[in-house]
Amino acid sequence: MITGTSIVVWTVSAVFAAGIGWSRYEKKKTRDKYLAQLAAMEREDREKLLLRLNPVLQTEVRQQLMCRYGLS
Repeated sequence: MITGTSIVVWTVSAVFAAGIGWSRYEKKKTRDKYLAQLAAMEREDREKLLLRLNPVLQTEVRQQLMCRYGLS
């Protein structure tokens, strides 16, 4: 038997799931845009910008640049 409470719980769960999915999609889209901008930069400018990032993120971005664009 379906109660009003179960309908509310399922609706709230669906809204949370949609929000989480949307935020992950936006994060991926933003990261792809950022990588494309980095790839279009001159090497010296790219290095200056990468040095400002924390070391873990810096390594991850460098790996993505290598895999996608063949840049160091």
